[in-house]
Amino acid sequence: MDKLLEKVDKLVVFFIIYTILFLVFFKTLSYTLPFVLAIVFALILQKPTRYLVKKFKMKNSLASILTTIIFFTIIISLLSWGIVSLTTEAIQLGKNTQNYIANNTDLINKYVDIFKNYYKNLDPSIVKTIQDNLSSSMNKISSLTASFVGGVASGLLSFLASVPYIIMVVLFTLLATYFFTKDMTSAKNKIRDIIPSGSTLKLSYIINESKKMLGGYALSYTIIIFITFLETLIGFSIFRVKYALILSVISAIFDLLPILGIGTIYLPVAIIYFISGSKVTALGVLILYGVVSLIRQIIEPRIVSSSLGLHPVAVLAAIFIGLKASGIAGMFFCMFLVVFYNILKKVNVI
Repeated sequence: MDKLLEKVDKLVVFFIIYTILFLVFFKTLSYTLPFVLAIVFALILQKPTRYLVKKFKMKNSLASILTTIIFFTIIISLLSWGIVSLTTEAIQLGKNTQNYIANNTDLINKYVDIFKNYYKNLDPSIVKTIQDNLSSSMNKISSLTASFVGGVASGLLSFLASVPYIIMVVLFTLLATYFFTKDMTSAKNKIRDIIPSGSTLKLSYIINESKKMLGGYALSYTIIIFITFLETLIGFSIFRVKYALILSVISAIFDLLPILGIGTIYLPVAIIYFISGSKVTALGVLILYGVVSLIRQIIEPRIVSSSLGLHPVAVLAAIFIGLKASGIAGMFFCMFLVVFYNILKKVNVI
């Protein structure tokens, strides 16, 4: 009984401390963002920096500068290309969708008339309700695309207005990344000297396990997003759907959101192509939607559980409970709760 009470006490203390740290971390993230990013980037650059030091006998400071500059050059180049390409496609997509709806009102009404003739025995009030709902839906789509274009344009203007802040964040992140990379690849002994000798081994193990599991968590969802993006891009390209790149990116992002999901992109695309007469494309998009959704449901628990070293049921429970409780934030809270519990359990802290 005493052991059980002690176990419960440890779990309660762990939950309280974890909750406080989680809230503090995300509440202060706007102030600590450059340094959080710098730590993540430094962890990525550890191995390349050590390789340069060992292979070419470079000084650690020079190797850290080289890897940091090359890494940031690649990241900034890709982001610049991506922002320009996606913004251009997004604006064109919004304008063309709006124009398409405005120019094909007669075609939409034609399909409504075909529906009415096909179901002559239906109650007129039902047909009228369906027609009104369809008209309302098309108006909503039109207004949404208009607001989407406006949002992209205003977002671009906001981005340009915040360029000085972004430059400051990039500069601080770059400098902090260099210093963290330099310290992580050469000053481990100094860090160990600060820690009491009796707890060095256990703390080192906790840090290594945390790096491995959190890295696995980030990698697993990066893989899931990339698979959704790739499936959508290949599928849309096969069916010759316009603006495949921007639609694939949005689908990959929406795939992580519990309320929206990829259906927010796939279903309107299928409806638009069906109305325009491309029934094969519309059917292909719907089939692709089913395939991508099925693959997502199969691979997510397996990829996440294998990356984290957790049981798939624990991962599913954390995702479901988190999403149900508080959306994306709740999902992250529950996933990290399971991860850190597993880490501390491995080192017999809990």
